[in-house]
Amino acid sequence: MISTEAALIYTMVIVSAADNNMTDSELSAIGDIVRQLPVFDEYDPNMLPETARSCADILSEEDGMATVLGIIKESIPPALHETAYALAIEIAAADGNASQEELRLLELIRYDLGIDRLIAAGIERGARARFASL
Repeated sequence: MISTEAALIYTMVIVSAADNNMTDSELSAIGDIVRQLPVFDEYDPNMLPETARSCADILSEEDGMATVLGIIKESIPPALHETAYALAIEIAAADGNASQEELRLLELIRYDLGIDRLIAAGIERGARARFASL
């Protein structure tokens, strides 16, 4: 088991890495989220590269994605499941293009964390509104 903050970071990292293309906007969004959201108040942002690297190391193993999803599920308390899903959505939306791989992973995260479809739709709609452009 890892810290809740690390598990939330793992959630963002796997969404960013889902299409094998971690964009600068996604990486920047992860950094901004870690520095700004209250859920990360007790987390040292200087540890972000190490946390992301440890997630990447697990992903590179056989069945790495399943392992990371299991770690996320056991390390994030139920009260923060919606937060984890919202962070995943933020990263998928950060570069303005959610790939099929990212969308499939979001579906897995939603299922694994037991996020109700209506709640997920609300979270998704909020992200769509935040990332809208002219």
